[in-house]
Amino acid sequence: MRPLEDLRIIAVEQYGAGPFGSVHLADLGAQVIKIEDPRAGGDVGRYVPPYAEDEDSLFFETFNRNKRSVSLDLATAAGRGVFEQLVAVSDVVYSNLRGDVPEKLRIRYDDLKHLNPRIVCVSLTGFGMTGPRKQEPGYDYVLQGLAGWMELTGEPDGPPTKSGLSLVDYSGGFVAAISLLAGVHAARRDGVGMDCDVSLYDTAVSMLTYPATWHLNAGFQPVRTHHSAHPSLVPFQAFEAKDGWMVVGCAKEKFWARLCQIVGHPEWAEAGSPYATFASRREHSSDLVPRLEAIFRQKTVDDWLTRLYAGSIPCGPINDVGAALADEHTAARNLVVTTDHPRYGEVRQLASPVRVGDETPTYRRAPQRNEDLALVTEEILGLDAQQVVALRAAGAFGDAEPAHGANTPDTPDSLDTTATSR
Repeated sequence: MRPLEDLRIIAVEQYGAGPFGSVHLADLGAQVIKIEDPRAGGDVGRYVPPYAEDEDSLFFETFNRNKRSVSLDLATAAGRGVFEQLVAVSDVVYSNLRGDVPEKLRIRYDDLKHLNPRIVCVSLTGFGMTGPRKQEPGYDYVLQGLAGWMELTGEPDGPPTKSGLSLVDYSGGFVAAISLLAGVHAARRDGVGMDCDVSLYDTAVSMLTYPATWHLNAGFQPVRTHHSAHPSLVPFQAFEAKDGWMVVGCAKEKFWARLCQIVGHPEWAEAGSPYATFASRREHSSDLVPRLEAIFRQKTVDDWLTRLYAGSIPCGPINDVGAALADEHTAARNLVVTTDHPRYGEVRQLASPVRVGDETPTYRRAPQRNEDLALVTEEILGLDAQQVVALRAAGAFGDAEPAHGANTPDTPDSLDTTATSR
């Protein structure tokens, strides 16, 4: 068995943050059943441009491989009934919605424990289910600004800058996955489930880490640094070579001593030098860094990296995305995987970095919307054909669907996603 093959997750999820968290669990064997709102055309991620056609998009493929899909209208009594039957035979209800929506949808533990006392209800929201911002939708871009990330990113004389990736979304997904696994472990041990109130805001603020500790205890005021320099370790930053950029870092004194030899200034590491220690290099960084910059501009990136690698000094080129994907180490770690797709033929995407044991994960394309209705109704719930016909007639599966984006009473406002992904 794969590590999580005995785990069933009902995922009321959409877009990026929530699906990013659950895709790693699906890769590990968990049965992740996506509940897609038929009145909204399903997960909005199906329509994210530029690589999208009808209900297929490469964005959606990225976050939903190895999952199952069923269209279920939770606003109808019949749809709610199917959902509750799933709760009774599942381990987790997992969602990424606005902070006040889990209560409105009645998907918290107190709403569901009568169906399954061991159910774990994981809610990844923008700002949590408590606090003055709980009703606000949380988007990665907004969170990066609110939590101080953008103020810390970019050149000192430039504007506040967003990370090139939606790191709040993705980090929030990982945090939700960790909370989910911890909750299931406790529920199986104790026989009692719970709510896991996870938020992008909490994630973003907690990732301020040691600069926050410095500020809280010593009044430290973080500032943007030249060429992405480390706030305390010198040198540890991006340097421009003759034909491109690279990162060079001296996180230990032994690396600094080796670097001094390579750049032709062994005396910089000697006792009595103003650059001899961590503290003195930081104090004299305005003098030292320009001298290093002038030296590094004299040779190509490859020239320098050859020397730096030989000296076992932390370093690397600043690649574009294509170069990163083509790196021989990317191939060696089996980070690019393929799935077969009815529209795209073969889809190449990235493997999960989560590794458990030495078994190679298997990958299946993301599901078409409502592709797994029979799996859910017949195999999991044991319903017969007449029962399914009756449920369909009662609107459980939303067969009479408006065009995507129609402004029905419960979408998009009450089912607002917590986050987008760039």
